[in-house]
Amino acid sequence: MSKNPVLKIRQLRELKGFSQEYMAQKLAMSQRSFSKLERQQTRIDWSRIAEIAAIFEMNPIDLIAFDDDLVFNASSPNNGTVSVYSRLSDKLIEQYEKHIKSLEDEIRFLRGQLNHSVRKTE
Repeated sequence: MSKNPVLKIRQLRELKGFSQEYMAQKLAMSQRSFSKLERQQTRIDWSRIAEIAAIFEMNPIDLIAFDDDLVFNASSPNNGTVSVYSRLSDKLIEQYEKHIKSLEDEIRFLRGQLNHSVRKTE
């Protein structure tokens, strides 16, 4: 994966469950402009990085230093064991856990709806 901070912004946005529209609104810009920022069609300056970091509730330096390999490539190819190096902030870990719980709740709800629908057709 690329180490480009713009791509990290997209990854963090998706992990937090934020839409481009939400981010654009928080940054007082159009969704199209934010999309261009994520696609690296627009330059990003330090003040914009600071604004984005504030939305993610993290330090701008942490945003730039965010190592996606620690999150997305956390297994060892040699023995298959998983080892994650804890350089992620507690706040970011908490946000990941909340997002995972939200997705799990949504899956349970949708399974319930599916089961209810199947029972009606039987």
